[in-house]
Amino acid sequence: MINPKWAMAVISGLAMLLLIGPSAAQQDNQLIPQVREKSQASNPKHPARQKQVSKPAQNQAIKQDPANNTKMALATKAESARKPHRLILQVNSNEPAMMNLTLNNATNVAQYYRDLGEPVSIEVVTFGPGLHMLRDDTSPVKPRIEVLAMSHPEISFKACGNTQENMRKAENKDINLIPQATVVKSGVVRVMELQEQGWSYVKP
Repeated sequence: MINPKWAMAVISGLAMLLLIGPSAAQQDNQLIPQVREKSQASNPKHPARQKQVSKPAQNQAIKQDPANNTKMALATKAESARKPHRLILQVNSNEPAMMNLTLNNATNVAQYYRDLGEPVSIEVVTFGPGLHMLRDDTSPVKPRIEVLAMSHPEISFKACGNTQENMRKAENKDINLIPQATVVKSGVVRVMELQEQGWSYVKP
């Protein structure tokens, strides 16, 4: 004969297992994905772990590459050295002091960049009364221009064709220029065009 107290204890135990069982199973199911994620994250060979590590490592390598920075700096400096310096000097007055000052400026600039080993182009543009600087019969600086042209070929001299023609009509004779001069249609237009091309402009 079964003991009633023992039977009641068995029934109570079974009831407790039925109540606790689903909750424990749910907890186990919740813990399993968490354990799996931690295991994957700690594995260096896992793709997710490699993705997290590789991006910062690549960015850090780019930032800390001194050789790359040095190459870029040298390339920029070389490009700057290849780009020529270009200067316009305007003369529009018949004053020997102004003409000599212009030649002084041209010589100084040419020598400065020659010492640096950088290219430079300098144009002395004359028009109006300044054309006397390049006239063969009236130039007060003709001997100096002859010497300067031989020592500094980067300096050129432009004479305004409009001014030359006006002087020819006013004086009723041909206006001859020194050999170092080149005639342009208009001295003012020449200055404008060079400035539009990025030349620096100076009027002594």
